[in-house]
Amino acid sequence: MTEKQSEITEELASKLEAGTLTVDELHRGIDALLPQAGEKRQDILYLQCNNTSLQGEVIGMTMIEDGQLSEGPPDPKDWPYKTVLEAVDDGWRIISFPNMALLAVSESDPHGLGFEFILERFKDR
Repeated sequence: MTEKQSEITEELASKLEAGTLTVDELHRGIDALLPQAGEKRQDILYLQCNNTSLQGEVIGMTMIEDGQLSEGPPDPKDWPYKTVLEAVDDGWRIISFPNMALLAVSESDPHGLGFEFILERFKDR
């Protein structure tokens, strides 16, 4: 529950306890608490890891949050997640695992294309 939703709930509860809650106030409060169609925003998180494990170390990241593209803090120590598992624990959903066909190692590029996980989450606007 967001801070705003908590405030609305507390206000409605206080008015109900005081006996001053009107039907119109109750309807407005409920409308404010329920998400409306189209009011969710998708955030995307790209995590590049050192292997395909969910517990592998994150070595690069890009985030699209609230419509803004960010590569996160410059210092990896300040990145919000050190592993994919930490991001999942924070509410992100994995929508793409590393494509094993793209990970082939060649003589010209011994590191392949990396182990990129793509995650998403939806939140109220």
